[in-house]
Amino acid sequence: MATLHGKVVYITGASRGIGAVTARSLIEAGASVVAHLGRSSREDDPLLQAFGPDRVYTLHGDLAVPGEAARLFQAAIDWKGRVDVLVNNAGISPSLPLDAPLDEWSRVWTETLQVNLMSVAEGCRAALLHYGERGGGTIINIASRSAFRGDSPDAMHCAASKAGVVALTKSIARGFAGRGVLTYAVAPGWVQTEMAEAYLAAHAEELARELPMGVAAPAEDVANTVVFLASGAVPHMTGATLDINGASYVR
Repeated sequence: MATLHGKVVYITGASRGIGAVTARSLIEAGASVVAHLGRSSREDDPLLQAFGPDRVYTLHGDLAVPGEAARLFQAAIDWKGRVDVLVNNAGISPSLPLDAPLDEWSRVWTETLQVNLMSVAEGCRAALLHYGERGGGTIINIASRSAFRGDSPDAMHCAASKAGVVALTKSIARGFAGRGVLTYAVAPGWVQTEMAEAYLAAHAEELARELPMGVAAPAEDVANTVVFLASGAVPHMTGATLDINGASYVR
């Protein structure tokens, strides 16, 4: 089993869903975790209650605000003096009809790109500068199946943002692999989370036909992949994207 003892991991979007499960898995694997809690955060964070302030440190901030990702990363460093692994997990996926008024359409595109791509890029920049001072580190970006297969017309903005995340990940790997930086992307399809629960229930028959395994992936599949990558066990996999979609999209 991968061990993360002695490592400090900073994960964004850790208040629920994939992020919450991943944060817990990272801690259980031995890491000390800085958990960014976004819009759905609670003051009585269950991770902090369960593992205590020496293993968990929580941060609050809105990644829709330019500059916030860099501020949060510095705050994560300040906790124990370093960050060994950055997990860019936070993301939004608002539905947006093509015929929405142009101002609304533009606003949603801008906000989605800011949260899903620009804040990821900003966080990666901060991490790369930090890793340059320390001789290396790891970046894991949560992308999506839609980065490769596209998505519905109501979710083009989300697919476009995640495609950017994959290209960003590959570019970092190519440019920084020789400087001790390991960079990976993880591309889930449908995952059983609170955010997806209503859609999965409403489209159960359709999704059963689309998903060869018959059901959406559990969040633990994503969490276990992140823990494995964070362990540093596969350095020559840097730049790769790992698919978790039950064979609904196979490259």
